Amino acid sequence: MTSATAAGLDIPALETAYRSRQARIAVIGLGYVGLPLVLALAGAGFPVTGFDIDPAKVEALNSGRSYIRQIADDRVAAAVATGRFQATADPAGFKACDAVIICVPTPLSPQREPDLSFVEASTRLVRDRLRPGQLVVLESTTWPGTTEEVMRPILEEAGLASGRDFFLAYSPEREDPGNITFTTSTIPKVVGGDGEAARTLAVALYEQVVPQVVAMSSTRAAEATKLTENIFRSVNIALVNELKVVFEPMGIDIWEVIEAAKTKPFGFMPFYPGPGLGGHCIPIDPFYLTWKAREYQISTRFIELAGEVNTMMPRHVVDRLAQALDRRCGLGLSRARLLLVGMAYKKNVDDSRESPGLRLMEMLLERGAAVEYHDPYIPVLPVTREHAALAGRTSVAWRPAVLAGFDAAVIVTDHDGVDYQSLAAHCPLIVDTRNAMRGVEGYANRIVKA
Repeated sequence: MTSATAAGLDIPALETAYRSRQARIAVIGLGYVGLPLVLALAGAGFPVTGFDIDPAKVEALNSGRSYIRQIADDRVAAAVATGRFQATADPAGFKACDAVIICVPTPLSPQREPDLSFVEASTRLVRDRLRPGQLVVLESTTWPGTTEEVMRPILEEAGLASGRDFFLAYSPEREDPGNITFTTSTIPKVVGGDGEAARTLAVALYEQVVPQVVAMSSTRAAEATKLTENIFRSVNIALVNELKVVFEPMGIDIWEVIEAAKTKPFGFMPFYPGPGLGGHCIPIDPFYLTWKAREYQISTRFIELAGEVNTMMPRHVVDRLAQALDRRCGLGLSRARLLLVGMAYKKNVDDSRESPGLRLMEMLLERGAAVEYHDPYIPVLPVTREHAALAGRTSVAWRPAVLAGFDAAVIVTDHDGVDYQSLAAHCPLIVDTRNAMRGVEGYANRIVKA
């Protein structure tokens, strides 16, 4: 790849290298965002180096094995076999790459403040190997200003200047694990650059991979776009969660109401209630903006209220369960044996990050209940920062004799393929937070919606 001329960097030559797919790309972080991106880049014809600090992931990928359920082994094996993809735990290879894309977690601290430690550590890895002409792109969700205010100063410690010696951009990930309709290669990409040249190069790269690239005026605007998308979902989910709580004592089924409302061909978009928010985006991302807004002495009351409503949903489910056990079974929670159905944060995925099921299990255990779970996608609960005590618990078998041994079941995640008819036939009480029992017949007296 041509990287410079006597007058400085040759931007048209750099752009041509991306458009001809000759540029070598590095992706840092090979999780639910980074690995699909690697496969999309390799599938588009780019040579790709994937970096991860976990040697087990590196070994699996180089052997053609996937550790993410939604990504089949044969996709990884095909990318490796073509020679276009190799995984490594050695950051030395960054220097040979023309673009480095960072896809690492951006969690919250225990005080619900942004934790950019993974972004900062990855940026320092790049800084120590930064060379003229490289494009550095952040895909992790974060507050507006992160790319310019956090990443750029770290990278410029190498003695190179953004926009003159290297190029810095932001393009938020839009992954939706479990969605078989939209994939990395079919979802439009938002791109903002630290200067016109950075935007031009980032657009040239992503245009080879996705059907549409939306070029933004700045990295801040691109960062704000991702937050807006997720805040929109958080607020609307909070709205239907609150409506659920309001309608329940009125004897109105929120699910029936939503199905009727969505027949209107304009002015309404259906969102659905649940036991709380989960995943790596919706429960976390809004707080990135509320934190940044305080710098400008702005109160984000609407966003924070939505967060409060959604955070209270597990407690609402526990209250509904306790009430149903008392009225229908004459049992208190402290004497009940309970089954949580589904521990993934959404249906048909093997990801339990921020799952409301984890919070529900903790709350029920605190109330003295004996609690087990079944999830066909999560055989063992992993170690998590906030729910470490639950790690190692295993999914129980889905057999009539096992189901009949519980006093009640709570449907937390509505996985497809679960035999809900069998659950109704053998478990005396079912608290349904996802409307998963809508197709079950003959056991309406056992089902309580929450």
